[in-house]
Amino acid sequence: MIPEEPTPEETKKSKIPRKEFLQTTGLAALGVLFLPETSIPGIPLFTNPTAKIALQLYTVRNEISKNIPDTLRKIAAIGFEYVETAFWPENVSVKQAAQFIKDAGLSVSSAHISLPIGDNKTVMLETAEAYSCKKMIWHGWPEDKRYSTLDGTKELVSLYNEVNHFAKSNGLEFGLHNHWWEFRNQVSGRYVYQVLLENVEPDIFFEIDTYWVKVAGQDPAKIVGLYGKRAPLLHIKDGPARWTDSLLTDHPEPMVAVGKGAQNFPAIVQAANGNTEWMIVEMDNTATDVFAAIQDSYTYLIKNGFATGRKKM
Repeated sequence: MIPEEPTPEETKKSKIPRKEFLQTTGLAALGVLFLPETSIPGIPLFTNPTAKIALQLYTVRNEISKNIPDTLRKIAAIGFEYVETAFWPENVSVKQAAQFIKDAGLSVSSAHISLPIGDNKTVMLETAEAYSCKKMIWHGWPEDKRYSTLDGTKELVSLYNEVNHFAKSNGLEFGLHNHWWEFRNQVSGRYVYQVLLENVEPDIFFEIDTYWVKVAGQDPAKIVGLYGKRAPLLHIKDGPARWTDSLLTDHPEPMVAVGKGAQNFPAIVQAANGNTEWMIVEMDNTATDVFAAIQDSYTYLIKNGFATGRKKM
């Protein structure tokens, strides 16, 4: 049955303020329809109150190699309260690094680590203690050639499950960070990420690098939606996000501030459906001043209500 058209009088009575209408119908969350430059003043495109913001320190590795305290102070001045750690200069211990972070008024959201096998088990425990951080993430670099076969991928699944047991026995959480190959390589007709998602233990979390997903030719929003609660951490970075052979030698194209590249972050946030606990800004390299790009990224995410931070925009 086709509903009757409302009369002009009924239409007039049914009108509600635009803001209330958007909030009620959920259209405020349809980021694909709006760009930050055209958002309604005072009304963020999204609200994602569970997502905090952090910076992956790999972004400023060159600056850290020159002056650690100054680099961390600049990060804090932008508004960041948290950082995700990567690696430090060889002469800096994890305890020293932790003190530098604390002195800058920062805390650690999560830590990238080598797989805790053999002596690296002690390293992971020392890292967690020094940073007072429970989230330990296998950074996943470089590509493991076992991802080229189904048997090899399942071998890695068993390894990750074993690491998870060790992490849990020490009160820690274990997660996996992707690059492009998990979403580009196929084994026995299936993508590697599908094998991992279905076979690693359910309490292993994923840190989805949305940029590498797009580089691999996949849609980051669809992938984030597929993972749901399994992906409480997202790496947020922007740029051309296309495949180039230079990636094979670890030379990605320069990245840009979040919101200024090819990524559709409104769609990604909508697809996450409130499951994102941490949005972690990262740039592998930039052609512009890195601190300016970090500032612009922070402003974009906070101003649009994608994440919460120290400074209100």
